[in-house]
Amino acid sequence: MGSLGLKSITTSGQKNSTVVVIEQEQEPASPATRLFHTKNLNCHIIAILGCTTKINPDVIKKGLESTLLNHPRFSSIPVVDEKKGVRKWKKTKVNVEEHIVCPDLDPDMDSPDEFLENYTSNQTTIPLDMTKPLWEVHILNIKTSEANAIGILKLHHSIGDGMSIVSLILACTRKASDPEALPTLPSSTKKEKNDVGLLRRFCYYVWFLCMVFWYTIGDVVLFLATILFLKDTQTPMKGGVGVEHSPKRLVHTIVSLDDMKIVKNALNLTINDVVMGMAQAGFSRYLNRRYGNKNGKGSSKTNNLPKNIRLRGSIVFNIRPSTGIKALAEMMEKNSKARWGNKIGYVLTRLPISLPDNPLDYIRQAKTIIDRKKLSLESRFSFSAAKLTQDIFGSMVAAKVIRRVLSSTTVLISNVVGPQEEITFYGHKLAYVAPTTFGLPYAVTIHFQSYCNKMTISMAVDPQVIPDPYQLCDDLQDSLQMFKEAVTKQDMV
Repeated sequence: MGSLGLKSITTSGQKNSTVVVIEQEQEPASPATRLFHTKNLNCHIIAILGCTTKINPDVIKKGLESTLLNHPRFSSIPVVDEKKGVRKWKKTKVNVEEHIVCPDLDPDMDSPDEFLENYTSNQTTIPLDMTKPLWEVHILNIKTSEANAIGILKLHHSIGDGMSIVSLILACTRKASDPEALPTLPSSTKKEKNDVGLLRRFCYYVWFLCMVFWYTIGDVVLFLATILFLKDTQTPMKGGVGVEHSPKRLVHTIVSLDDMKIVKNALNLTINDVVMGMAQAGFSRYLNRRYGNKNGKGSSKTNNLPKNIRLRGSIVFNIRPSTGIKALAEMMEKNSKARWGNKIGYVLTRLPISLPDNPLDYIRQAKTIIDRKKLSLESRFSFSAAKLTQDIFGSMVAAKVIRRVLSSTTVLISNVVGPQEEITFYGHKLAYVAPTTFGLPYAVTIHFQSYCNKMTISMAVDPQVIPDPYQLCDDLQDSLQMFKEAVTKQDMV
């Protein structure tokens, strides 16, 4: 494996070195870093990498030394300046062996899938060691129903957001078809501009600015109301006080990305529209079943839903000027529009809970809501408001305000685009990638991650609130099949 291609970054990893702080190399922590190190927002990321072959720990170690350790966030520790009280990143020398966990496991164990679920769940209760860089790689050479070995990347969210981490993982991989080539990075396509008259273009821009202003004002008012008093309905999916500290179960299911594209193309949508439609339909089906069991009605076909359920999702938006997954070297450049870090804003999105006769109504509702959100500056407002609050009142107050907003909603949803072809992680071919987060005040967080022709839906759930997470996975998966069947019948008419 070659280097990451970063500019002006030297390797700090050595084979038998210990963690030693280099006093001269310091960098002020970003506002997001300071927030993620508060008690109220102590968030972590876990990415499960399913491999098609057994993992060689020595190969992984060598690969990490030549790539990952070149990145400053993976070779630094967060410390607080005792004189100024300011949190900073301090450069360290890293012993990579202290970051690789490779337990001795029975390859022929009876329930490897159950073991993996228990192992990852246990990781949500074990904090990272703050005296060394905040990341670990776990290697489990066990054969599950979906892979022949499992790699687990665990890191603190202060290191970077989903886009940053995916870009980093891609920099550590190569195409399975060409061991020397980096994966193809998905790029956003821009619609061609029509050659219209000056007057029509002027009218369009005036209308556009009016819509942006109107929608932003409405969303900001609801955002502020959420801080003050507006909360979601207490449904069987909503966590209570202290849910962020409870152990989580990490589960996932894999659906066909080609099926999602069939629905997308038939209705002239985006994949994100289909994702939100699946979430809306899946939650409705799941809650209807839970309410039915609670009321003794039983049947999932009967409408057991209470009226006027308010259920909202906190949707993670990338607020970088440049959208899409970027090459890591580009993200590390100082003046890059796709700068590394936590450049995310939260958008509070209504998820109507209902059982319409036409399943495609879920997607149409989702598209209307998402299109409206695209015209709003709510994500930038939430990011800027958090930074301003932090500058004026400090990180603790800002973290409490953000936590109040998040805990007033029901679910966190993110959708990250992955590589378009099969890739290898230091020579180990990947079968799937399932990232998720824990440490935020949610009983359910859901992450959609595409890879080749697959879409992995991974969840971190509080088992006290969601005792049957695989049923929720099935409801999401069944929703996609329901959409596919509906558009197929529609085309036949």
